[in-house]
Amino acid sequence: MKELVLQIAKALVDCPEKVNVEEISNGNEVNIKISVDPSDMGKIIGKQGRIAKAIRTVAKAAGTKADLHVDVEIVD
Repeated sequence: MKELVLQIAKALVDCPEKVNVEEISNGNEVNIKISVDPSDMGKIIGKQGRIAKAIRTVAKAAGTKADLHVDVEIVD
């Protein structure tokens, strides 16, 4: 799951080397935290949060196949 979100995030930003994805698993729940360079924050969030919502949708769909509940958070 972490690799999927990492690949998506790196493709969206100008500074892919500063993308950090942290995965915290607790049973069948997975929390994913994405942090990027402050100048790339708008590219990850998108207009009206559309990109962030798309990332969450893809991660949740991948988690559904593995019977996981996935939560994606974008942090500073």
